[in-house]
Amino acid sequence: MKPLQQLVRPNIWALKPYSSARDEYKGVTASVFLDANENPYNAPYNRYPDPLQEEVKALLAPIKGVRPEQIFLGNGSDEAIDLVFRIFCEPRVDNVVAIAPTYGMYKVCADINDVAYRPVLLDEGFRLDAGKVLAATDHRTKAIFLCSPNNPSGNDLERGEVVKLIEGFDGIVVIDEAYSDFSVQKPFREELDAYPHIIVLNTFSKAWGSAAIRLGMAFASEEIIELYNKVKYPYNVNQLTQQQALEILRKRFDVDKWVKMILRERQQVMSAFAELPVCEKVYPTDANFFLARVKGADTVYAYLVRKGIIVRNRSRVELCGDCLRVTVGTPQEDNSLLAALRSYKPE
Repeated sequence: MKPLQQLVRPNIWALKPYSSARDEYKGVTASVFLDANENPYNAPYNRYPDPLQEEVKALLAPIKGVRPEQIFLGNGSDEAIDLVFRIFCEPRVDNVVAIAPTYGMYKVCADINDVAYRPVLLDEGFRLDAGKVLAATDHRTKAIFLCSPNNPSGNDLERGEVVKLIEGFDGIVVIDEAYSDFSVQKPFREELDAYPHIIVLNTFSKAWGSAAIRLGMAFASEEIIELYNKVKYPYNVNQLTQQQALEILRKRFDVDKWVKMILRERQQVMSAFAELPVCEKVYPTDANFFLARVKGADTVYAYLVRKGIIVRNRSRVELCGDCLRVTVGTPQEDNSLLAALRSYKPE
């Protein structure tokens, strides 16, 4: 890879970060806090939260097999995605490359930050060709975005192709592993020391059942995490979110049980869905959802909405014509979906 300084925007490299009140007395046990202009009443919510979420990271690190210094926690994974652009990409000068179809926030963040976005189409089976992605890069490409398991297709990207891409690109490679808990593929967060220019994303929203607390994770080299902490807002993760994260991390075995239940249900609902008269194809998946091609997705989607059943219509996404994306729910929820579709009569 290029030296990190060559990849980072010069103003960010030179940036003197804001020093919060909580940053200035580390290593000291204090009981009287008169430094941050806080209200002395309404404890504990009157105090600013830990700006670096150290207690959460200490509990999370051994679960994820990384060091606390290799973790960034943000307001959802979207903050970690946005910071890639703010740290590395000069607006109207640099570009990023991504696969298509994929998670839509990569392009939204590129557009917000005024950075050119270059999508590279997967093949008809949603498979990655590392050579095609590398061919789309140039000397102004600062980052490549991959999602594995991919959204909306659900499949793992072939690991060998991802490795070719990482080893063939001298910039930042972002690998979004939001759904990796439902996959058997080895996560790339375990390769941080081998590949210091990768950033691996994960989230509390999927396997951990905590979408409401808006907590995303980025795993990277200590040098990249230092840049994240330099640019992020001082108190980007609130105290309520940190408290709930600690609570769910202590329920790790409940999470393991949920994942097993979802995987078992996934197989059953996909098999039943494939037998529906309206279904033309169910794509293989490594996530907690599956993509299915149906006869007249717009009409089927509208019918399900009238029944109070909400899936995701992906018909207007590349390679996903007439496709619905279906999240695996409880057996009762999935049975409601299947029963409604068995009763469906095309207009």
